Amino acid sequence: MKNTVLKFGIYGFILSATLFLAGLYFGQDIDFATQEVVGYLTIVISLIFVFFGIKHFRDHENNGALSLKSGLIIGILISVFTASGIAIVDYIYTSVINPDFFKEYAEMMREQGHTGEIPEWGSGFMAFIMFATVLVIGIIISIISTFILQRKN
Repeated sequence: MKNTVLKFGIYGFILSATLFLAGLYFGQDIDFATQEVVGYLTIVISLIFVFFGIKHFRDHENNGALSLKSGLIIGILISVFTASGIAIVDYIYTSVINPDFFKEYAEMMREQGHTGEIPEWGSGFMAFIMFATVLVIGIIISIISTFILQRKN
């Protein structure tokens, strides 16, 4: 199980960090709503390794069997790697590459008519929010993948 989690977790980490960074780089001239859609697509695509990791464990390490518990553990652990990749890139982007991101985002919100208070969170808090968001989506994908792949011998 450990080898599967490490292998597919590292794949998820690399893919998520690469896609998220590419989205930030190439999406600079795109409006925030489109960037949000691209961000969620990046998350879902990066979490594809959850499915493949669970399937690999079932087929190659567990003699074709997969319990609900082991499928969920593997999926969630792979999701932690993927979430870490996105959170790290998000932190670096908002603290080093574009430290004015939150000001730009708040300005865009005001331009779109948002009249309420717009909190100014730090890069660390936003990276944590990204981590938690990816992890929740990863848990959902883990549950779905485990039910699809579950087999008892």
